[in-house]
Amino acid sequence: MGRTVPSFRPALEHEIESWKHFKRALRPEEQKIFDKLMNFARIHADAGSMSARPLLSEILFISFAIEQEKKIEMLEEKVKELEEILKGID
Repeated sequence: MGRTVPSFRPALEHEIESWKHFKRALRPEEQKIFDKLMNFARIHADAGSMSARPLLSEILFISFAIEQEKKIEMLEEKVKELEEILKGID
């Protein structure tokens, strides 16, 4: 019996490709950000393949959110470290 669901990575690439017209309408600097976001989805492809989500775009968006949250946490930690340094200077 054959698989009826395409493997995840090719399906993900197809989903990313389906956004190409949207990407083309962006400014060049925004296109770089768009590519970065799509790479976040690729980074989380293993987790995506384990989810039972019928819409690949849901996996794209949660991947973006995870990576952005990681960045926010890192920046918050840096701010905290800088605040500690400034407290020591006073």
